[in-house]
Amino acid sequence: MSTTPSSTRSIGTFLVALSAIVALAVWLVGWSLPLVILIVLAIVMFHELGHYLTARLSGMQVTDFFVGFGPALWSVTHRGTRYGVRAIWAGGYVKVPGMSWDDAVDPALESRTYRAATYPRKVLFASAGSLMHLIMALLIAFSSLVFVGTLSANSIGIGGFATFDHGVSNAARAAGLRVGDRIVSIDGHAKPTIAEIVANVQAAPGGTVTIVVERSGHLVTLHAHPLNGQTLSVGGHAVTRSKVPVGYLGVNLHELTTTTPIASAIPQSFSLVWRTVTEAVASLGHVFSPSEFVTLFHQVTTPALAAQPAQQAKRPVSIVGVVRVADQAVQSNVGAFLQILVILNIFVGVLNMLPLLPLDGGHVAVATYERLRRRRGVPYQADLRKMMPVVYAFVTVLLVLFASTLYLDIAHPIANPFR
Repeated sequence: MSTTPSSTRSIGTFLVALSAIVALAVWLVGWSLPLVILIVLAIVMFHELGHYLTARLSGMQVTDFFVGFGPALWSVTHRGTRYGVRAIWAGGYVKVPGMSWDDAVDPALESRTYRAATYPRKVLFASAGSLMHLIMALLIAFSSLVFVGTLSANSIGIGGFATFDHGVSNAARAAGLRVGDRIVSIDGHAKPTIAEIVANVQAAPGGTVTIVVERSGHLVTLHAHPLNGQTLSVGGHAVTRSKVPVGYLGVNLHELTTTTPIASAIPQSFSLVWRTVTEAVASLGHVFSPSEFVTLFHQVTTPALAAQPAQQAKRPVSIVGVVRVADQAVQSNVGAFLQILVILNIFVGVLNMLPLLPLDGGHVAVATYERLRRRRGVPYQADLRKMMPVVYAFVTVLLVLFASTLYLDIAHPIANPFR
């Protein structure tokens, strides 16, 4: 690729401007929101990269590969492809000639158009964006399991201690438990859950429970003597209304984050992604149902309804809502943020494969229809103009959904789920 002095200056100017914008954003809102926006933009561009790479591998001519839409801020042409950045960073696009039979194409390039490609190559090119989302989801899920970890119901830690009224000594402290200890076993039961620990303690008021904890890499055996909860209170409130004695230690328990070995993380990643795909397919059916549009209408027209947490938990979100929740997640928990990225990739990938134009799945559907109508090697040319009423109807539905969710995410944002 060759560059002229003017193109070198233009990319230099663009990079300086980009750095200034990022620095200003970090100064105004902190580092997390700009980071999330850049990651979401990167996800979109990897979608386009999937189309680009498969087009090249399939022998198709790619004329444009741009980040963003609108006026070009910088571009350079190499081997017939124009690469660059445009002003509106709301996505990106890859342009391949001959996406319809009506496209005017230079005869010298006809053999490298989309319409001239074989059916498998058309399907691969059209599906490549969603396949890239699937690959990204798998990589993110694997990285999260191996390097970040997930909460484990069988890895319980000590988070704090209750302060009982009237100066009653805390039984957990008296036994020698410390914040940060990980419970290995209780009364010989290894890797207990919180429910199992509570059950053991409650069953031994005035008795003794043997607790083995891991502390600084060493195992420590402790003997705790649960108090009778009927005699305890915290802040003036009794800890139990039980009619029979119930054991209490006065300790706060929480699940700990544990990483997964690589050998186990591979199948778990596939399992997680497959489960997310099935959930995304089911949620799409809900999102595009008439009842959901009625619910969105009521939320848009009734502010009190839109502000209810129960309603917010069920409604679809716009890209603004996704970015806000992802920003809250990255400030709270890296694992939760990565989980959101997995869900985002899967949902966008599944949505794009709906068999309706202008989505990628629409192009797969058209290519499949043309292949089925082909006779004796003579290609069938679908008349996309006949599909325009369906396309316009579907785009209208998407616009209504986008406008409704965008308004709700701005006027009535979903409460931070990580507090």
